[in-house]
Amino acid sequence: MILEASVAGRSHEVEVREVDGRYVVRVDDHVLEVDWLDAADGFASLLVAGRSYDALISPRPGGYTVALRGGRHDVLLADPAAVPSRGPTGGETRLVAPMPGKVVRVLVERGQGIAAAQGLVVVEAMKMENELKAPREGTVREVHVREGQAVEGGALLVVLE
Repeated sequence: MILEASVAGRSHEVEVREVDGRYVVRVDDHVLEVDWLDAADGFASLLVAGRSYDALISPRPGGYTVALRGGRHDVLLADPAAVPSRGPTGGETRLVAPMPGKVVRVLVERGQGIAAAQGLVVVEAMKMENELKAPREGTVREVHVREGQAVEGGALLVVLE
């Protein structure tokens, strides 16, 4: 897929291809290999050219806002309808911690049916409580954490089916 994107007033041609479970992304003349792991609530863990990034990606009119540790970037797309929707629709979904923290509450148990956007786990990170929600409806297959447990970024919390 080839897109026209604008960031900070500069226009770029972006091509995205999936190759062997990874993404090859060309931005103008720069080619990057990207590993992408959806975390929860718009968070994603990215490995770009060997460097790790945690990102919060939020839809906005005409594109996305991408928040990284170094700041916030508004990405406007020439044709937002050209981007296929992402997100799990069935099968196994693995909820992981978006950053290191402490599990404050586990809101579900194994075998429980859950609705899309239902809270699953509350994690305290950077002195803030973050309720991690289900990206879709399903059934809790596994709970890998308990209240009071410290977790690293990317740690498996809950598996849905």
